[in-house]
Amino acid sequence: MERHEAHISEIRELARKFTPEQIENCIMQQMQEDTNICDISGSTEHVVSELAKAGFVSDLIDKGMSMTDAVRELAKRIRLVQKAFKESEE
Repeated sequence: MERHEAHISEIRELARKFTPEQIENCIMQQMQEDTNICDISGSTEHVVSELAKAGFVSDLIDKGMSMTDAVRELAKRIRLVQKAFKESEE
């Protein structure tokens, strides 16, 4: 559970610091250069995943949603995707 909480705090921090456009630029930069100006490191898969989540949250905040509600919406969508994968495996 601690690992999950660390990801959420990282996503919140990225969403606070960067606009959705800046996050998108960081994703592109990570994929092309294996580095990014958003100051997040790790495997490209990890970085792109975390940046995509932060971009989603940042976009919802730009549309007027609170940080808490935006993170809840992200979690809800992640659960829906996970549920769909589990159902397709059965």
